[in-house]
Amino acid sequence: MIGSKVNDILLFLSVVETGSFVAAGKSFGLSRSTAGKAIARLEDGYGARLLNRTTRALDLTEEGRSLYARGLAIREAIEAADDSIASERGVPRGTLRITAPDAVGRRLLLPTVRRYLESWRETQIELSLSDRVDNIIDSGFDLAIRIGVRPPDQSFITRTLLRDEVLLCASPSYFETRERPLTVEHLSRHDLLQFASRSARQSWHLKEEDGTWVRAQGHVRLRLDSAEALLATARDGLGIALLPRLLVGADLAEGRLEQVLPRVTPGTVPVIALYPHKRLLEPRVRRFIDMLSDDLRASRVG
Repeated sequence: MIGSKVNDILLFLSVVETGSFVAAGKSFGLSRSTAGKAIARLEDGYGARLLNRTTRALDLTEEGRSLYARGLAIREAIEAADDSIASERGVPRGTLRITAPDAVGRRLLLPTVRRYLESWRETQIELSLSDRVDNIIDSGFDLAIRIGVRPPDQSFITRTLLRDEVLLCASPSYFETRERPLTVEHLSRHDLLQFASRSARQSWHLKEEDGTWVRAQGHVRLRLDSAEALLATARDGLGIALLPRLLVGADLAEGRLEQVLPRVTPGTVPVIALYPHKRLLEPRVRRFIDMLSDDLRASRVG
């Protein structure tokens, strides 16, 4: 009986955090109706309404807020127990399914993947190179690695592995027929290459030497939804791009790209590990995240 109630409480937490019976049910491998029945059982058992349901939202009642606070403590205790046992007996085993953008996967993840497989012989990795975030749960991924992406909702946990400097850069061939910009304002005379997805377009806010933040204006001739393609077009001399140092460091060192406006500060972007909130962080997932974090930091230092 108590085990069944604990499961219902955990499902209740998920309903509150996702705002959806459908999403909460999916995170447990259950249908919407099953999730609804679990909440109904709790309400019948406590003799109190926990959620006010409307067509647009789910609002907690006073009793619901009280149960949610106590439910968080229950979940934290379960996760602490899982972590304790995993750390004692948790040798990574099984298949680790990872999704990452193409550029990140090819340039940043593959060295870690190789080292991970050499270290843990009872593991396998399936790596999908994709920029989508919203399909992580539906597609059964254990982990997503992203640069500068916010999680789509509260059903995801993020861990920042590194904050990386972003740089303005272009191919030397691009400047064969153009003057190099000396100020942010000069970018208005140049072709810009920017990242764009279905939901957002990149804009450049740059800090000048005097500390003033300025929005860069320029002729955006090409927008791409792939950092790998953005990097390739910059190398081909199509314009100026804004990319993380982790992705352009080798090209800068070997002369395929040069830094533009080196005294201007574009800021930093986070490299994050993203995984579903309700999925237990198995040893194979935790070990990969830790190993990738170490590799990224070593790469930046190097």
